[in-house]
Amino acid sequence: MDAVEELHLKTRSSKAWIETVLNNFDGFLKDHADCERKASSMAMSFVAKYPDRKEIIPELIHTGIEELEHFRLVYRIMQQRNLTLNHSIGEDQYVKQLLKHCHSNREKRFRDRLIIASIVENRGFERFKLVSDYIQDEELASFYRMIYTSEAKHGNSFAKMAALYFPEEEVVERWNELEAIEGAILESLPLKAALH
Repeated sequence: MDAVEELHLKTRSSKAWIETVLNNFDGFLKDHADCERKASSMAMSFVAKYPDRKEIIPELIHTGIEELEHFRLVYRIMQQRNLTLNHSIGEDQYVKQLLKHCHSNREKRFRDRLIIASIVENRGFERFKLVSDYIQDEELASFYRMIYTSEAKHGNSFAKMAALYFPEEEVVERWNELEAIEGAILESLPLKAALH
């Protein structure tokens, strides 16, 4: 699985994105909390939809719990800043557009969803790292260093899960196809103080 471990995003987030985030960091925190809740649900949805994939269920449960712990930590920061959670979690156009490119075939859809999860986690890694690099508050910078390290592991783990069930060459080829699509989607979306 060496090739799977070497997968990286080619499209980089713009300086304008990080500036947008830093100009409305409270808004970004609220979106971050929503994203952690969605990430936890996403990991557990794999367990619900593919209960026969016993090899990956322990890792999925671990990921779901870790994302929920991240939500708890983000919410603690929100409390310190007197912020409330969003009343409802809005639709994520970035993820919605990515999922449109999944195969309809059950097996290939399973592969594509794992690969998309890997790409989304890698984007989280890249963007949380930018936040940690640019934010002036050292406590928040340290927090986001911890978050991006975790996101990097998740990105790897979803790609490795796919390689358990599909040939590595196929996983790498499809990852690269979907990564190029992800880059185009990212650049087409309006800038906002949000992870995506």
